[in-house]
Amino acid sequence: MLTTHARLLSGKRLAPPGTVKIGGLDPFKEHTDGVTYLGLEWVLNPIVRTDIGVKELLKSVGGDHYPDRRDELITVLDLDTEWRMHAVSDGERRRVQLAMGLIRPWRILLLDEITVDLDLLTRSNFLGFLKRETETRECTIVYATHILDNLAEWPTHLVHMSGGKLKDWGPVEKFEIERTTANTGNSRLGELVLRWLKEDLKQRGPRKNQGSEGTAYMQSGMGGYGAEKYQEKEKAPGPSETSK
Repeated sequence: MLTTHARLLSGKRLAPPGTVKIGGLDPFKEHTDGVTYLGLEWVLNPIVRTDIGVKELLKSVGGDHYPDRRDELITVLDLDTEWRMHAVSDGERRRVQLAMGLIRPWRILLLDEITVDLDLLTRSNFLGFLKRETETRECTIVYATHILDNLAEWPTHLVHMSGGKLKDWGPVEKFEIERTTANTGNSRLGELVLRWLKEDLKQRGPRKNQGSEGTAYMQSGMGGYGAEKYQEKEKAPGPSETSK
């Protein structure tokens, strides 16, 4: 569901007209300058698995125009600019993706599980870089992740969604993020999210004939994505049939 929302906000996926806007614009139909989306699918692109160098990739997205940001990201993400993309791991490709996506300044950054391939140190440095960005210029980050370790002090706002519906949101101070008396080993934020998930499961009940997406966008008979109900229609005769 989080992936679906991020892709809708970035214009990567079509929504019913008038239901999704970012900065007052329909992201699927209008150019949303300053909105950057980074998702997991990039490393699967055959192009980034060919014999191409990191230097060339960074230059192709404006690295020479933003040398300070480029060099900072190279340091933060521990990149080797001599890497060839066909000869690196998926985790190293992920670092290159992040550098390419963040070289140009953005107003709104949509991140979908983007740190799953990063080691602990690189992830910490990367999140620190993002926090500094929000503290030094006007910008917003929407970060969807299941990795909650060491994140309790990172977000300024939290959103609780379930079944495609908004249940609660607001400044992080609004929510009780305290460790429970049980020594679970979870982070403070992890304890809060775990509580939400248990409550959601209790309200939802056992999963039965429920897809992972589609129900979030069922609106007034307009249908969803993956959950549409089609009526069988008589097939119109094709050219080969009418010529018989």
